[in-house]
Amino acid sequence: MVKIEGALLKKLQMTELEMMIEVDRICHKHNICYSLDGGTLLGAIRHNGFIPWDDDADIVMLRDEYEKFYQVCKKELDTERFFLQDYRTDKNYLWGYSKMRRNHTVFLREGQEHVNCHTGVCIDIFVYDNVPDGWLVRRLHLFLCYLIRKGLYARVGKKNADSVVMRKWFCIISKIPRNFWFKQIGWLAGITNRKESCLVRHMTYPYRKQCRYGLPRKCFDEYMDKDFEGHNFRIFKDYDLYLSRLYGNYMELPPPEKRKIHPASRVELPI
Repeated sequence: MVKIEGALLKKLQMTELEMMIEVDRICHKHNICYSLDGGTLLGAIRHNGFIPWDDDADIVMLRDEYEKFYQVCKKELDTERFFLQDYRTDKNYLWGYSKMRRNHTVFLREGQEHVNCHTGVCIDIFVYDNVPDGWLVRRLHLFLCYLIRKGLYARVGKKNADSVVMRKWFCIISKIPRNFWFKQIGWLAGITNRKESCLVRHMTYPYRKQCRYGLPRKCFDEYMDKDFEGHNFRIFKDYDLYLSRLYGNYMELPPPEKRKIHPASRVELPI
């Protein structure tokens, strides 16, 4: 395992910052709405940059905005340095969210060495869809999201699951073609996005119990600029509501034992 700390961690963060700047450039030029997300949004508010021990970066868009971004990137993205990775651009890609990858780099997660896809340093781009408002359909939606998430994870889970039973179960599920699960995402998004709802979520991300069905749709109505590592990026104007739902008391630092970094088996960064 590669120990990511000190100068290596800082260089990894600066490589991710490079990709964030490219996403922001394209979105500003083409009036595409996005926000920093997750720990990156939290870092912007609490640290004016990366959380000191954080090794990844997150961006979020509603589906309509992401589809505009996807189309624009075909002509606008600096493909010498960057690669927009989703199931349409990488036939071996297994995750329900997209990534911007830095070409000529490697960040290979432990346990994913057998996954044959682009493994450059990345930032995650989460795509949000509406969540049905009804009591019953909201719970059915949560269950369908769970099935899709596990279906996409199966090719990794069959090697990495904690128990023999779970590895065998994932081995069976992994026989289902990955495109089947992406078709389910498209089908479900097509149904839920017909009308605006109170909550939105990313289909293949497991939220904590307090926001397991999703996050407030109204957070996506207004944005503002926020300094992050000396650059301005877009964030939700009502970031407090978003982060409170996502993390609870987000301004309180977690204890040292919870300041975790994703384990990597191989890391290669730009010179």
